Amino acid sequence: MPVDQQSLHVSSVVADTHNDLLMAVSARPPATWASFFRERWLPQLVEGGVDVQVLPVFVESQFRPEGALRQTLRMIECAHVLAEGNPGTVALCQDGQQIDAALAAGKIALVPALESMPGIDESVELIPTLHRLGVRVASIAHWGRTALADGSGQDGTGSRLTSHGVEALREMERLGMLFDVSHLGATGVGHVLEIATRPVIATHSSARALRDHHRNLTDEQLRGVAAGGGVVCVNFLAAFLTEDARSATIDHLVDHIEHVAGVAGIDHVGLGPDFMREVNEDLTPPCCEGFSYSGIDADAAIAGLEGPRGLPLVTDALVKRGFSDEEIQKILGANVMRLFRAELGRPAHHLAHDPARERPEPERPRP
Repeated sequence: MPVDQQSLHVSSVVADTHNDLLMAVSARPPATWASFFRERWLPQLVEGGVDVQVLPVFVESQFRPEGALRQTLRMIECAHVLAEGNPGTVALCQDGQQIDAALAAGKIALVPALESMPGIDESVELIPTLHRLGVRVASIAHWGRTALADGSGQDGTGSRLTSHGVEALREMERLGMLFDVSHLGATGVGHVLEIATRPVIATHSSARALRDHHRNLTDEQLRGVAAGGGVVCVNFLAAFLTEDARSATIDHLVDHIEHVAGVAGIDHVGLGPDFMREVNEDLTPPCCEGFSYSGIDADAAIAGLEGPRGLPLVTDALVKRGFSDEEIQKILGANVMRLFRAELGRPAHHLAHDPARERPEPERPRP
């Protein structure tokens, strides 16, 4: 990598909004969580120049439905443990101020998230509980159907959010949790963009105009996210970049970044790598069994971008494509940081005193 590109990458804030490393770490005995992260994942994050790492909690099918909440809590606890066990290098952060403080101290800022909410089901009243535990980003569906919405694999239903899904969105807006539209069905995305009162994020979605897959966002959806002040973070997974996943190159990835920037605007694009191969190598049995029925080659990866250490290659490719230094800094993380500073952990004043949430005290008998 040329010196100029390397300097640009190092001087930029690099934000990865989707890395399932918690799946790999939490699969180990709890006593090894902090050390396994330190030995297996931390060197990759450092080599890749990652400054902000969103940590999604994805609950595999074998835990659903009965053990979904228990596994959700276990993975959130894992995030806390690995941060507490590596206090000199990473910090769990709940708002933009804490992220800035972590970066100023030379630490990687970790932001817990939820990928779907199988542990919640219809119990939306538990969202504040998860917020208290540090969760700041969340989606409400994955591939299939949930009590809150249909995932993109169910696009044929043409369904909007359920009443509980709408309630979940409102609760997240009230608390200052970013709503993630990645994995949400197409009609559900439209519903969210119609009723959302705060910016939303797509943590790992690419452009449907370039790869016609239900996991990608249409140009209309890209414009809708941008219009609300949100950010679309492009997925690196080869199967979502080109039909022949095994032939995917970094140019395919940059094509998607360029397309999202062109449609949504340069201020509304980021990086959501979704490094599946690295996670799969750490898991037995491998995660995401649902990929098989959808014909997705989850192990196909762009050469050099199998994991976080390859992120400087993206900067190099963006320079070669003709993006300016300022534009590259926005893509690498400045756009996500702007959103995080404005939204994470910041209660919505217009929703903070919702009368519908207030419960009158029971009348006491008169003496």
